[in-house]
Amino acid sequence: MTMLDQLAAHLDQIAAYAPTWGFALAFFFMAVESSFIPFPSEIVMLPAGFLAARGELTFGAPVPDLVAAVVAGTAGSLAGAYFNYWLSAKLGEPFLRKYGKWFFVKPEALDRAEEVFNRYGAATTFVCRLVPVIRQLISIPAGLSRMPLGAFTLFTGLGAGVWNVVLALTGYAIGRGAGDVTYVELVHRGKALVDAHLAWIVLGAVVLGVGYAAVSKLVMRRRPERV
Repeated sequence: MTMLDQLAAHLDQIAAYAPTWGFALAFFFMAVESSFIPFPSEIVMLPAGFLAARGELTFGAPVPDLVAAVVAGTAGSLAGAYFNYWLSAKLGEPFLRKYGKWFFVKPEALDRAEEVFNRYGAATTFVCRLVPVIRQLISIPAGLSRMPLGAFTLFTGLGAGVWNVVLALTGYAIGRGAGDVTYVELVHRGKALVDAHLAWIVLGAVVLGVGYAAVSKLVMRRRPERV
């Protein structure tokens, strides 16, 4: 049984608290997912969208519940990313390479995250939020390089927001169209749908990232007009 199946099997118990604590739970678990702890975001945002569609979150209304779930999940993603950022900035690369295995940070994964960040720059914190495995780790080289916090917040928030919207809308669509399904079935069906379109989602993010980089370079190259 995979971690996804093990966690999904407990969603029935957790869903009982959704009307009161649903948004807080979305924030908490997405913060965990966005930190160095391996935790699948599909377990959080797919059920959040599903429950919103069925009016089983705090507001009891599908659209407000969906919006609030995405906002809470994105805020949690930012919180977890900040944790990775500050931890990396404070501890430094030598510490992470020596003791990272105790924080679920494998050297090869760290190497890959650093390679991507150093090659493509700050915009990778947006694009990589949509890429499995590296999604959580991209905050580490950002912290090591002391990326400006404003830019880190903007790109991470946008990337996490897009990812959470995709998952929540997928869960929402299943909730509106399906009959009775178990949470295990929901998670697997939703994950399969997202995985099937992941290439297009990432491509769209890359286009936006490249566009931003191109515009930034043009702006920076412009000489100030003489007065």
